[in-house]
Amino acid sequence: MKADPEAQRRLLDLQAIDIALTQLAHKRKALPEHAELDRLARELSTLEDERVRAQVAVDDLDRDISRLERDVEQVRARKDKDQARLDTGTGPSRELEALQHEIATLNRRQSELEDAELELMEQRETAQAALDEVVGRLTAARTTREETERRRNETLAGIAKDEEFRQAGRRPLAADLPADLVSLYDRIRESSGGIGAAMLRLGRCEGCRIELAGGDKARVKAAPADEVVRCEECRRILVRTAESGL
Repeated sequence: MKADPEAQRRLLDLQAIDIALTQLAHKRKALPEHAELDRLARELSTLEDERVRAQVAVDDLDRDISRLERDVEQVRARKDKDQARLDTGTGPSRELEALQHEIATLNRRQSELEDAELELMEQRETAQAALDEVVGRLTAARTTREETERRRNETLAGIAKDEEFRQAGRRPLAADLPADLVSLYDRIRESSGGIGAAMLRLGRCEGCRIELAGGDKARVKAAPADEVVRCEECRRILVRTAESGL
């Protein structure tokens, strides 16, 4: 392939832009915020499971406390009714004695229920504290996630802006070069780790960092200036300049 020597040298400018674009793409993919957000997603999922379990524990205790409150109220109502009948003092003595016995039994039952209710209320206080603690950690993790997302988005916006700037410079440069030269360069770049053209500096290919053997160096030196030559090792386009050492 033939190409003006200046067009070949300008491939290095195109390559510099493409390297910058590749680095920006890598930077986008390797942002530490991505890994941090993945970690936070797992943490939030775990915390949400903890919150659900803690909330269920509180709800179960609330239900049991409500049941005991209803039982206490029923016992109190029955006791008050019996006490009112006893206070009238009417009726057979045996019946009055039975009322006294029942009231004593109801007093014991009420005391037992109230003790049980007090114990459950203490358990609920502990359960509520556990719920509040996990909700606090969940809130803190969500705040951290929001801050991490903000940093990520700001960085991504900066990368996108830089990419746009680089692409704006690449388009006219690529359009100004011979289409067949750019096509060859792009094919090599796609198959060679993003490097399609490399400077020949002091007899060494800057693409693979291998010094040209005697025969290869002689071949490149003898090639016309407009001949597009390639490295025998990495097959990248070798761009000759005053620094090539030929």
